[in-house]
Amino acid sequence: MNEVQYQEGQASGGPRVPDQAYHGDTQNAYPLQEKPQYRSSEDTYTQDAPQYGVPANHSEVNGNPPEYKNEQSQPNKDSGVTFEEQFKVSKPKWNDWWAVVFLGLVVAAFVIVSGICIHAYHQTKSFNGNGIYGSGQTYSLNTNTVILFIFVVVISLALSVGYFYLARVYTKQFIWITGILNIVLGFATAIYYFAEHYYSAAIVFLIFAVFGAFCFYSWIGRIPFATLILQTIMDVARANPSIYIVAAIGAVVTAAFGAWFAVTIVAVYVKYNPTENNEGCDASGGSCSHAKLIGMLILVTFCGYYITEVIKNIIHTTISGVYGSWYFCSRSAQGMPKWPALGAFKRAMTYSLGSISFGSLIVSVIQLLQQLASWGQQAAHQDGHIVAVALMCVLRFLISALEWAVRYFNHYAYSYIALYGDAYIPAAKETWRLIKDRGVDALINDCLIDPVLNMGATFVAYVAALFAYLYLRYTQPAYNSSGSYNGPVVAYSFVIALQICNIATVPIKSGVATFFTAMARDPEVLQMRYPDLYNNIMRLYPKVQQRIHA
Repeated sequence: MNEVQYQEGQASGGPRVPDQAYHGDTQNAYPLQEKPQYRSSEDTYTQDAPQYGVPANHSEVNGNPPEYKNEQSQPNKDSGVTFEEQFKVSKPKWNDWWAVVFLGLVVAAFVIVSGICIHAYHQTKSFNGNGIYGSGQTYSLNTNTVILFIFVVVISLALSVGYFYLARVYTKQFIWITGILNIVLGFATAIYYFAEHYYSAAIVFLIFAVFGAFCFYSWIGRIPFATLILQTIMDVARANPSIYIVAAIGAVVTAAFGAWFAVTIVAVYVKYNPTENNEGCDASGGSCSHAKLIGMLILVTFCGYYITEVIKNIIHTTISGVYGSWYFCSRSAQGMPKWPALGAFKRAMTYSLGSISFGSLIVSVIQLLQQLASWGQQAAHQDGHIVAVALMCVLRFLISALEWAVRYFNHYAYSYIALYGDAYIPAAKETWRLIKDRGVDALINDCLIDPVLNMGATFVAYVAALFAYLYLRYTQPAYNSSGSYNGPVVAYSFVIALQICNIATVPIKSGVATFFTAMARDPEVLQMRYPDLYNNIMRLYPKVQQRIHA
């Protein structure tokens, strides 16, 4: 297909994939597609366009990563056209609206429960203490724990921002640094827990460390390709500062919610723990019982997971709109749409909020199951049931694998939703079909960026969990004299840190997901407007070239 033919194919219609008909070999053929319109019939590739992430030396395919040009030139001037006009949404625009209603109920439930429990905590604050020490409460979480969780949030946010900065400044070395730090700290943490006779945590961290080391060793041969993609994504981010602005706002919002969630968890223990002489039981909001305590913890934990997941995916779809605009528009004659981040954010908060809430709900339910398995493991450990502890470890691993699969599926679907505004299930199906039929799944499987970023998030969570354990050990709160609260506090610290770092690295993950989704949707754009990048990818994966244009 030459450039003129491609322009003619853009003569009508929005950036949609219409109903298709297969022809020829139904097993290998790809459906005929109408190319999307980007408001200009003069959609030509220019030789002086910025070269994002193009290797200076293409000769090296295996071995060490090639050298890259970090050119910071800006894309073509904004066209003055809005994101909504550039990427039109077909009717019905409002999708999965029931999920928005459910999200509203979850937020309301969290606010109500949090308000009741924090009010009870405030009424009994003198009993629960005003600082790390001095609490008269000896049976449950108190102000000492609130301060601990605040420290965890601050540490997690600082490490997450530093980690993202590391990717921006040391892009070529980033993957190696992440793998080495994750493995070293994982083994060091496991050894420390063994030395402290905290065997349940030691075994879990040892398994994580061994698995991480095995994965990283098996990934070494794929690092050059991942470095190429990462360099491309970071160069696009440098040319579009709105990506950093969205990431910064998202990190602050997430940290603030993380602090609110942490205080709420402590307040739930204060309000509903049925221990004798608990002043919280006399505060407004109902009586105390073990059933209420467990029920409220499950409710608050689910709400925390769900709200955080929605925040993360709103950030993801917002940033995906910027990367999608870069892929389809930055080297066209009309240039980038005006304020793409703002336009994508408006769509994420209106037409696509239901689809985001739907996909986030699935992940949140799996996360809750994983947390319940963690609680079960801790209870079995306290009761001395070694077999039950081992079974719970296996169950947690299986649930983690399921969560990874669902996240993998959702990640690319949200990028499609960001650009085309489809409902969740149709978008997920269409994205998966495009990726499989084009052969892009082979590229995704060999791109290590998401696994590496997950390693980085785990590294931050390691640090936060270890800090929580050391804090409990050296401040010695009376409620933890027997060590019975080590498990829950360390687990919540791990989860809070993991969520914060996952959101802080969303700009990179979103860029990768959008790049591969757009490539599967319209590979000719990459071939004609970014020929050096396209040729380098196809040099590594010649079989994909045959399928991608089938």
